[in-house]
Amino acid sequence: MQFERAREFIGVNHRAVLATNRSDGRPQLSPVTVGVGADGRVLISTREAAIKTKNLARDPRVSLCVMNDGFYRDWIQAEGTAEIIRLPEAMDLLVDYYRRISGEHPDWDDYRNAMRRDRRVIVAITLTRAGPDRSG
Repeated sequence: MQFERAREFIGVNHRAVLATNRSDGRPQLSPVTVGVGADGRVLISTREAAIKTKNLARDPRVSLCVMNDGFYRDWIQAEGTAEIIRLPEAMDLLVDYYRRISGEHPDWDDYRNAMRRDRRVIVAITLTRAGPDRSG
């Protein structure tokens, strides 16, 4: 599967399961909401204190299973390398992430305050592999 096709799919299908690596090598699975940033990286918003964030700080390799909103039929698996972007640098990306997935927020000041209060980070994933591109 070409990366552009994977980005197009993720751009309109936001439900995913993220796999990170625990310190003992076993997978840590987390349901997440995904989007695609302007630079083509896959974006996830999470908390700085989340286990997935700690796992990624130690080992940036990730796998994603992205599903359509109906769950069955089309889906993709994508793999890549993650970068954790922390506040304050993450704020513009958090706003962009929200807009790409949910549209305009009714109170951006409240949103920004919540991002700071929750110590949100952006996980930006550079894809290294994507597929399948057909169900089977």
